[in-house]
Amino acid sequence: MIHRKTRWAVAPWNETYENKAGLLASKLSVPPLVARLLVQRGYDEMEAAERFLRGGQEHFHDPYLLLGMREAVDRIRSAVSNNEKIRIYGDYDADGVSSTSLLVHLFRTLQCHFDYYIPHRALEGYGLNRKAIELAAGDGVKLIVTVDTGISAFDEIAYAKELGIDVVVTDHHEPPEQIPNACAVVNPKQAGCGYPFKGLAGVGVAFKLAHALLDRPPLEWTDIASLGTIADLMPLTDENRIMVRYGLERLQNDARIGFRALSEAGGMELEAITATGVAFGMAPRINAAGRLDHAKRAVELLTAENYDNAILAAIGLDSLNKERQRVVESIVKEAEQLWRVKCEAAEAAGAEAPPVIVLAAESWNVGVIGIVASKLLEHNYKPVIILGIDEQSGMCKGSARSIDGFDIHAALTACNELLEHYGGHQAAAGMSLHRDHLQNFERRLGELAIEWLSGDDWIPKTAVDLLCSVDEATLETISELSLLEPFGMGNPSPRLLFQGAELADKRTIGKDSKHLKLSLGSGRRLLDGIGFGMGMMAEKLQPGGKIDAIGELSVNVWNGSRKPQLQLHDLHFDPERDASFPERDHFGIIYQQLRKLGEAPVQGLAKRLSKQSGFTAGTIQLMLDIFAELQFITINDGYMIAAASPQKRDLSTSEKYRDAKQKSGQSHLSAQGMK
Repeated sequence: MIHRKTRWAVAPWNETYENKAGLLASKLSVPPLVARLLVQRGYDEMEAAERFLRGGQEHFHDPYLLLGMREAVDRIRSAVSNNEKIRIYGDYDADGVSSTSLLVHLFRTLQCHFDYYIPHRALEGYGLNRKAIELAAGDGVKLIVTVDTGISAFDEIAYAKELGIDVVVTDHHEPPEQIPNACAVVNPKQAGCGYPFKGLAGVGVAFKLAHALLDRPPLEWTDIASLGTIADLMPLTDENRIMVRYGLERLQNDARIGFRALSEAGGMELEAITATGVAFGMAPRINAAGRLDHAKRAVELLTAENYDNAILAAIGLDSLNKERQRVVESIVKEAEQLWRVKCEAAEAAGAEAPPVIVLAAESWNVGVIGIVASKLLEHNYKPVIILGIDEQSGMCKGSARSIDGFDIHAALTACNELLEHYGGHQAAAGMSLHRDHLQNFERRLGELAIEWLSGDDWIPKTAVDLLCSVDEATLETISELSLLEPFGMGNPSPRLLFQGAELADKRTIGKDSKHLKLSLGSGRRLLDGIGFGMGMMAEKLQPGGKIDAIGELSVNVWNGSRKPQLQLHDLHFDPERDASFPERDHFGIIYQQLRKLGEAPVQGLAKRLSKQSGFTAGTIQLMLDIFAELQFITINDGYMIAAASPQKRDLSTSEKYRDAKQKSGQSHLSAQGMK
């Protein structure tokens, strides 16, 4: 038996959705599969779907809809006219580096008198600081333009004003209650801002500033905007989708010097670069500069004007990234050991393991603790906070990563009295506090997690877009799905459920047999599946059995041959399963499909659900009969109607269920309740 690792949430579907998908497929000349996915993702109206698929620069919003944009533009233009010195003040992550680099290109174009400054992650920390402001005053700076930072810098901006420096804030982080008294604050999330899209990255806000100053969308910098948007895990919808699509086209066809050098140093092929390639190939190398050295090295790459300088910078970043990987691996091992000790101590005391993972050590490099937090979340599926402690001052700098349902920014706000500083989003945040507060901090976060989260929230969820059969998994299908690219946050690559697929073959591949290779289907129509890190499952699988598998379709190219391939995310296998008699889980899935339909003609219903689920029409009809006997559905005038609030009853109370199970020879199965 192989159990699911996650909760499988199949996207709802009904006759209304089907009709809308049919209309979109006809009017937009897109395949039915693409039309169904458009409807599922909320693009069920013609105009919205058209814009999602084919939106161009004409769909960029007016930058002056951003609150504070007019004041920001006026102040910068005044500085240019009066030859005042401007300093770009950025952040050390990939979004901050991208934002800084984009404004460097903009201010070069405007022929400004400017330079840029990014704080050192370990020595200065995040955001504006007094020493940096004093340095700016000493350098004759009259205007600071922040990018990807500044929204929480109330005191620092007041101090800059005392020193005769104006500040324009451009940021995208969650605003605090008290907005800085800057000469302009541009942030789509601030109260009173009517901008129609709130999902811009820091570089997206910088892009809109450039849009306003140039009176046109600066498409030539969409490659840089794409890097920061993807790296900061912003939703690839609305303007972000347009920016990233243009940006990927530039990377593929007319990449700037810095990106060409980075691809050469990192062994990437720009001609075929995707959003995933940017996220896992480019972004880590850009981030490595700020994590282990100084982020200005990444800005130098993205603003390089000759290839010799660019390739030297790229090689340096690639080397830093390799070092970063070694450091992360070491800290992850230490952190996992500390977590095991905490869990064992809780067990010895007769208590549950802490609901939030809070780990701190003096030796941990604060530049990589965010990555460490992500890895521990992946391994344990609990909110995670990893902190590095300064031995002399006792101050801790931490990074948090959270799970669905636990808003880490809101949780930090609830712990505000324990923190020196914090900021971030629902899923990720940073904070600083003294080590003396760590115990109370962990206790308070644990209380909030218990209060805010329910039982199912502690189980990772896999969203499933569509039920699919092996016969449908063709190269043509994969080509159709590419119409929805770029994929990323807010627009994930479609996840498909192959239910009751016959396992034709299985084997392990890779070093130490770490990975799983499957063949699904029968006869000549087979679909290869690859499960990275799933090699240990091979011995539990039996060819000829039926499995349920979730994954993403891709194209495997080998020796010039192109074949469909399923990248496995999760699977379920019961060696005693018989396709003629479904398990309780499958009753549940079919019943949920019926509830989503609400009402449907009985004629053809079993055949329709059979095609979606992989069960035979006879098995589906048996399930329909059982549901009708238990009054989960009613059949009237040739229509199936799902009960709105059915009474909870055991499957075993159905005579049809008991008879069918006995005939199937599966009397060992326990009767379970249906909700």
